[in-house]
Amino acid sequence: MPRVISPADYHACTLGDCLAALDASGFDPRDEESLLHAAGWLGRLNANRDFLAEAMLAELKDSSGSQEEASAYGAQVVMLSPLGGEYFMRANFWPSRDEHSFRASGQNAFSYELPHDHNFDFLTVGYFGPGYASDYYEFDYDSVEGIVGEKANLRFVERSTLEPGKLMHYRAHRDVHSQLPPESLSVSVNIMHAGGAQGWLDQYRFDVERDTISGVISAGGSEIFLRVAVGLDHPEAHDLADHFARHHVSDRMRLVALEAQAGVLDLAARDDLWRRAEGNGSRLIAGEATRRRAQLAA
Repeated sequence: MPRVISPADYHACTLGDCLAALDASGFDPRDEESLLHAAGWLGRLNANRDFLAEAMLAELKDSSGSQEEASAYGAQVVMLSPLGGEYFMRANFWPSRDEHSFRASGQNAFSYELPHDHNFDFLTVGYFGPGYASDYYEFDYDSVEGIVGEKANLRFVERSTLEPGKLMHYRAHRDVHSQLPPESLSVSVNIMHAGGAQGWLDQYRFDVERDTISGVISAGGSEIFLRVAVGLDHPEAHDLADHFARHHVSDRMRLVALEAQAGVLDLAARDDLWRRAEGNGSRLIAGEATRRRAQLAA
């Protein structure tokens, strides 16, 4: 499960002080000193019980439209720092089952009861409310290909709650959790690592009952653009998809290119495409191609 970082007697700081400290030293979760430096500043920010309300009020008073940027990550999130560097900060709101937003949108809108890992490290602290609970698991990312239905070998660890002041380090491609709604509205504050390779690393959802991978939830902008371009039937898009399917360095992107091509073919041509893909040389693509052919046959 995520590493719990021992509490300390943190002296409160402002959001500006926290961001300045992170900007000066960076946030590299692979380096213990950098990790604990960031965790210390997150703990200090958490000791400031007014900073989040002040940040939200400042956005509401701002007539320039930057409040759209502050919530650009989604309605559940308030961004606390700019995107584009090696880290960013955000506050996450976690409604209870009694909240109107939960009743109106349902639990899927907040990723509740969706077992998943992350393709990035991040620090989180319980800032407000009782905190969400999670069923925590661990798994070995390097032991799987990422095929839907593939055995995940999840290891259940425990169920625990992100209580007020609890500070945790979620480890990329290792920690899996299924979040449960808190008893009342809760807020967590995160420092998220952002690396250049992150977009090429898969983030999975899991079926814990079957102990399998049930899908990939980390589609990037390039994948979406390719699917849309092929769907619009542009000749260059078809050529590019064919090139990516044969030569792209990422197995996942080659699979996306095949999926984009398959989406505009009839059933016979689609089966032929996946039949040829079974000899692609990638275990991920071969496994997915076999699964798709079985679906077509059914």
